[in-house]
Amino acid sequence: MSMRTGKIALLHLETVPGAIERNRYMIVEAIKHAATTGAEWIVTPELAVCGLQFAHVVGSDWIQPQPDPWMQQVCTLNKTLKRTIFLACPERDGQRLYNSVFVIGPTGEIIGTHRKINVASDSLSWSSPGDSATSIDCDGVRVGVLVCADVYTPNIARAMKFDGAQMLVSPASWGPGLHGPNGEWEQRTQETGLPLIVCNRTGAEKTLDFWKAPSLVVKDGMRVLTHTSERSAVLTFDWDFDRMVPRSSRYSIDYIRNSHTG
Repeated sequence: MSMRTGKIALLHLETVPGAIERNRYMIVEAIKHAATTGAEWIVTPELAVCGLQFAHVVGSDWIQPQPDPWMQQVCTLNKTLKRTIFLACPERDGQRLYNSVFVIGPTGEIIGTHRKINVASDSLSWSSPGDSATSIDCDGVRVGVLVCADVYTPNIARAMKFDGAQMLVSPASWGPGLHGPNGEWEQRTQETGLPLIVCNRTGAEKTLDFWKAPSLVVKDGMRVLTHTSERSAVLTFDWDFDRMVPRSSRYSIDYIRNSHTG
């Protein structure tokens, strides 16, 4: 990576469960906006295209092997934008469905994938657990990608560090409440010594509330940057890829419209 300092954007979006077209539209608009800020890396929340509790609204037949036509459009767009995009999207592989993140490189190619390992065994159990905890080479930086509850246990982040990860990026849909975060993000950074960047979301679903879900930069057990908002926002900050610390003392926040009409 020629730039040792780069801008990272977190797409802190309101995802509407089951509103696939609306969410896809919003993600693309937010990616374009993030690119105008100069962000080199752009991260979405977990399951940004469909929300968590989508199955009772639209089922799961719409989930395709990836890249599906929409993801191909994002890849094509990125040939122009030339960013690194961490795009959280479900995928089909034979009979199995996975809660995945696809890393689209600056050439528009998919350069890595992570399938969520710690999947719920309750009403959200549409997905099979992934079985790989490796690091992904992004612009010469080794990144461990953790989907939401993958940070719940120490083993996944530890395996990624063992595989050479220099930092951790986590698309999440995880707000405070009964099963809310309870120090896991901080603990993973202390155990591994790696910084963790969490892209969370806003909005609400049938039995889940994300209005106060934080998007974070966590380093050495401390939340050094944090944001919650009811409105969708593109959060950007400068990152030192040599020292693996933020160069910004706060996020730059651009609020964007929550709902798409038309």
